[in-house]
Parts: sequence; structure tokens; C-alpha cells
Amino acid sequence: MLLKNKVAIVAGGARDIGKAVSKKLACEGAKVVINYFDNEDQARETLQEIQDEGGDAMIVQGDMTKKSDVDNLISEAIKKYGNEINVLVNVVGGLVARKKLEEMEEDFFDKVIKLNLNSVFLTMQATVPHMPEGSSIVNFASQAGRDGGGPGASAYATSKGAVMTFTRSMAKELGPKNIRVNALCPGMIATTFHDVFTKDQVRQNVANGTPLKREGTAQEVANLVACLASYETSFVTGTNIDINGGLAFS
Repeated sequence: MLLKNKVAIVAGGARDIGKAVSKKLACEGAKVVINYFDNEDQARETLQEIQDEGGDAMIVQGDMTKKSDVDNLISEAIKKYGNEINVLVNVVGGLVARKKLEEMEEDFFDKVIKLNLNSVFLTMQATVPHMPEGSSIVNFASQAGRDGGGPGASAYATSKGAVMTFTRSMAKELGPKNIRVNALCPGMIATTFHDVFTKDQVRQNVANGTPLKREGTAQEVANLVACLASYETSFVTGTNIDINGGLAFS
């Protein structure tokens, strides 16, 4: 087991990629703190699946754009699993809606930035004081952060580009403490995100444009997260790793 007896927090860990990450980290021996926002049923389902497989986990509701909720998440994790947190995975984020420049209100732009960037800042700020040497942080950026995103995704792409830069900055700042910080840049992964925001024909075209001729899966992303969270990648930090089936190369 790559993460035996480690404590891992997964912000946004109840569905799709987050769920796959939570289950994979538990499978690798971690005690997993699953944060969810508004769907308790999904969170309980994820928790039950982990427990059914012999894993150790808990769920904590909270809005990761609010400092009080983030502080409560850390407090609940410490209360159950002790003062050390070894892994933080920031899956929280979203496109919210596709809006072109002339359609965007200031409040909308601020909301997208806050959801994707501020959540990463707040969770890292609250978690790092409890991280011992050898800990790992994995943030979620996006291929959109590299290429600007599709139509109406400029706010989302901008926020994810900022996550990439923040990841590099934190890798430098936290490196002397032997805390690694990396990010993933997923391309077309088969999730609810694309069910909601991407037309079927566009998805098919993108999948056909990859050398592997398909979409990725949440499990494939989770496998990479587990590797980055573990000591197997102990000399890897400050990276923004593409996982897009070869659709675009950084």
C-alpha cells in the first residue's frame, strides 16, 4: 500500500473524479477525509463504498470558498485522525456556465475565480501547518489553463491557469519543508462536468483527436493522484502534469 496509515483530505471528494480519488487513496491505505458541498447522499454513498472495501474514511460538509468551512474541515479531520495531515487533494472547482465576454457580469467572473482558485488557497493555508515532512499536495488545474479553454470558458481557463502558477509558487515556498506541490491538467475525462457543459459531438471530436482515440476515466486520474501523493514521486514537485490522452503536449 502506497499510503498506509497516512491521513488524506480530498476537497470535493464525493463524486466523479473526487470520488475515484477518495476510493483510490483509501485502497492505498490512507484514512480519507471526504469533503462535499451540497449532496450528502453522494458523500454517504462514497463513504459506504470505501467502508465496504475495508477502508477508513469520514465525510465533512463544507464550502471550500469559505474560510470558516475550511477551518471546520481541518478541525474535524484532526479530531478523528490526529494532528498530522499527510495528503491534500483539491478537486473542488467548476465551469459554472459558458459565458462570453459581453455576457459576463463581474459577480459571475468573481464566482468562478473564487470557486477554482480561492478554494485552493484556503485549503492549503489551513492544511500546511499540520503537514509533516514528506507530505504532498495535489491541485486540480485543467488543460483549459494551458490553452485558454473552449467557447465561453475564459473565466474558468483563467482560474485554472492561476492554479497552475500558484502550484509552482507553493512548490518553491514549501519545498524547504519537504512538502511537495503538484497539479494535474485533465483533458477530456468522462465525468458529469462534460455531461453538463459539452455537447456529445464535441466530446466525440475531441476523443477522436487524441492518439488514444477515447476519453479518459476518473479512475485513470485517481491513479495518477495516488502516485503523486505517495513517496514513489518524492522528487516531483512544481509540475502541472497533463492527463489528456496525448491531445495536447505541454
